[in-house]
Amino acid sequence: MSNSNTLIVYYREGCHLCEQMLASLHAQQREHRQQIPFDINSVDIDEDPVLREKYNVDVPVVLYQHEVIFYHFFEADVFKQTLKTMKASLNQTT
Repeated sequence: MSNSNTLIVYYREGCHLCEQMLASLHAQQREHRQQIPFDINSVDIDEDPVLREKYNVDVPVVLYQHEVIFYHFFEADVFKQTLKTMKASLNQTT
């Protein structure tokens, strides 16, 4: 089930930073699933020439509501702020 709290992760196959990012995000997803559920949509940039050109050296890139929240590495402080925004968004829809 998709919700408005979706993170988009631009990645590429074989990228160790991408694997680390996805592992971190999935751990956060498990930790917060009861209070602040969110989806993770992974997009391989090598399957889209436009995305490959735009994000080639920047992967992984994580977006929330069409805004980049971080590049390359998971940032706990930034993610905590994103969770607050997600929570506010959930409260508006209920």
